Amino acid sequence: MVLQCLFSNNKIYVRIQCFDILSSMSFRDYLHERAEESRHNETLACLMFIAGAVFFVGGVLIALSLGAQPSWFLVIPYYMEANPGTILSLMLIFSGITLTFFGIFAGFFYSRHRGWYMQELHKASSIEDAIVHKQPGKNNRKKKESTS
Repeated sequence: MVLQCLFSNNKIYVRIQCFDILSSMSFRDYLHERAEESRHNETLACLMFIAGAVFFVGGVLIALSLGAQPSWFLVIPYYMEANPGTILSLMLIFSGITLTFFGIFAGFFYSRHRGWYMQELHKASSIEDAIVHKQPGKNNRKKKESTS
């Protein structure tokens, strides 16, 4: 990223150039980079899901190990003795559920984006291959016509 400061008429103009790389790369390279980035984000979404599952299981285990039998609403204890372990278990359970669901949704989101990038990459490469294979064919026809 290049930061340029221009001084004119007692005013400062700041221009940031951060897309110089995009101007020098082809569309296929751009799509390939975006597909790799989406694959990386998909991996992070999977890690978010795993962290959420670990937090959730940890919260449930803490709730069960407190000694008293809590009242449960599905997987969330709603009536327990008041102590610091109770708050910790509830926070781990809620953060685990949140991370798990956001991890699943982010995984689907980035998977769809990667699929779109790969589809566009396939289109771009097939068009490029068609252009490359079409050009020698025209030259061959001209040579055949001139020799006949």
